Amino acid sequence: MSTAGEKDAGAAPEESSTEDGPTGTGTLKPVVFFGAAALILAISIWAIITPSGAESVIGVTVDKISSWFGWYYFLAATLYLAFVIFIGISKYGTIKLGPRHSTPDYGLFTWGAMLFAAGIGIDLMFFSVTGPVSHYLAPPEGEPETIEAARQAVVWTLFHYGITGWGMYALMGMALAYFSFRYQLPLAIRSALYPIIGRRIHGRIGDTVDLAAIIGTVFGISVTLGIGVVQLNYGLKFLFGVPEGLSAQIGLIVVAVLMATVSAASGVDKGIRRLSQLNVLLAALLMIFILVVGEPFRLLNAVVQNVGDYVSRFPSMTLNTFAYDQPTEWLDAWTLFFWAWWIAWAPFVGLFLARISRGRTLRQFVAATLIIPFLFTGLFLAIFGNTALFLVRDGNTEFGQTAVNFPEQGFYGLLDQYPGALFSAGLATFVGLLLYVTSADSGALVMGNLSADLPTPVTDAAPWLRIFWAVATGLLTLAMLIVGGVQALTDATIIMGLPFSFVMFLIMAGLYLALRTERMRAETRAATLPGSLSGRMTLHGPPGALNWRQRLKRAMAFPNRRAATKFIDEVCRPAFQEVAQELRGQGTEAEVLEGVDEETGLTHVDLRVSIGPDDEFVYGVRPIELPTPEFATRSISTHDSYVRFEVRLAEGNQDYDVMGYTREQLIADSLDQYERQLEFLRVRHEAAARSGFPDHRPDDPEAHLPE
Repeated sequence: MSTAGEKDAGAAPEESSTEDGPTGTGTLKPVVFFGAAALILAISIWAIITPSGAESVIGVTVDKISSWFGWYYFLAATLYLAFVIFIGISKYGTIKLGPRHSTPDYGLFTWGAMLFAAGIGIDLMFFSVTGPVSHYLAPPEGEPETIEAARQAVVWTLFHYGITGWGMYALMGMALAYFSFRYQLPLAIRSALYPIIGRRIHGRIGDTVDLAAIIGTVFGISVTLGIGVVQLNYGLKFLFGVPEGLSAQIGLIVVAVLMATVSAASGVDKGIRRLSQLNVLLAALLMIFILVVGEPFRLLNAVVQNVGDYVSRFPSMTLNTFAYDQPTEWLDAWTLFFWAWWIAWAPFVGLFLARISRGRTLRQFVAATLIIPFLFTGLFLAIFGNTALFLVRDGNTEFGQTAVNFPEQGFYGLLDQYPGALFSAGLATFVGLLLYVTSADSGALVMGNLSADLPTPVTDAAPWLRIFWAVATGLLTLAMLIVGGVQALTDATIIMGLPFSFVMFLIMAGLYLALRTERMRAETRAATLPGSLSGRMTLHGPPGALNWRQRLKRAMAFPNRRAATKFIDEVCRPAFQEVAQELRGQGTEAEVLEGVDEETGLTHVDLRVSIGPDDEFVYGVRPIELPTPEFATRSISTHDSYVRFEVRLAEGNQDYDVMGYTREQLIADSLDQYERQLEFLRVRHEAAARSGFPDHRPDDPEAHLPE
């Protein structure tokens, strides 16, 4: 739970000024919002006013990046995937993205549908035909138009849409969900750097990271939207005779942005979830239609062979830089572009995946993100890609040339070869529009959330902020189409993806440090547990006289809000003040702070103790209001909800309830946790001494600890 603020114990609780829940608005981050908005608008206006100059600058920059950093893109993409798989299969895989008692917010189908729809746009249709045909007619190595070229063609397409890219999404998603739902840090890119730069994430460094993420995201989404506009324009021409050109594309951008703003303003549950489910169902219908009216048994044979080729060739493909005979144009147009594109999308999709994945374990998250969307995507690409290859190999060279030279026409040209073209083309256009809108609205939602300080990880930014980013993305898409069409968008993505790729390595480091620390804390907890149990006793009255009766009464109670307020006033605040006073008497800095929980409106109290120059012990009790269970027959008649007070340490919620503890019991529990913290610091210091790395956690003493 976030707090509305903190103050010295004893003062009246502050009223929360920030609306919470799915419709909350939060506070605008001025540096992030105005910085990103100004840069996007400046680039858009520059491109619209001087399209030739913008095209020249973008082209020269891409050439430099390709020649200097081509190898780096291959290596980075491989390392991201290796790290994600390592986390999933390691001992860290059982850690939940959220408190230990949390459960998933969405069912498997809905979750899987949103994984797919958020991470893939209308470009799936665009490249499902032009990709395999292009690789077949002009492969990166070997002779064109051979059986080997045909085998390579689909596998290269699967490779570019495969688990390497989804690994980038998984890296961002699990890092952001972990720090947000376990550390209660903001659901923002900056939070993943907390183990590296500490509380400085709340300052200018954090603003810079979030700003860079928004810039990359806008360009990444613009590629998809630009491709979508061009393809939908041709689809409308195919169906209704609407002429192709900039005028029609501007109209499509306006219509799509309007639909995206309506969906974005509806939030995840009402807008994006329903569109995602509809997307998957209709795309599956289109895929089944082609499978049935085409050559089903020939296609199924090809799909099975594609799977085998992908699995067997993947290790050599993933680091194949073509060093001895490099097809530079092919690399720029395909592998380098796709890796940069995945990187540019990673902040936006990662945030969205984190937003919808609370309650999943790291292992579940990694497995689902790498497998579920790729199964559907791979099947879609294999069916449409092989169908296109069969047409070309059977002698339809005109279709092949059209698919390569006019890629937006390739998908519709394929549908036109089979019966029911009007039905399938109409369905494809509708699916394309839904994919377009889903990408735009989930992007607008995430960019809005990055631009605002939100009270909780599941709170969304104000509707006007989401609408602004939907419009800004549409404007940039239009500007890049004026500059050089889809090619300008792909080139710009290669440029914008490079800076954020370095941030992703920092995120890897931050996540690993945090997971290692959590594991070390678990080992410390096990080592100190016997002392905690044996050291617990009643400080006043006959020892143990009421312990078991008190424990039984507490287990059967479901206290109301009045009892919660009494617990804070008579137990928590006096207990923490007593401990703080004793610590100060022994020369240790300690203070008691309290604030108002924004979800319940009840007071929470923290005991904070300084440990050396870089560490701080935090023991807090936070109220959680839950529905009273049906078996609580004595309480259900008087109130339908009850209050728990769960312990919150600096590293996150501890998932156990202390409501009903006596003052002595609460003091004993806080000292248990304090002793564990001291033991953890001792173990960490010894581990640092053995490894040769300094035992130091970078923190800004002037910054506030994350709530």
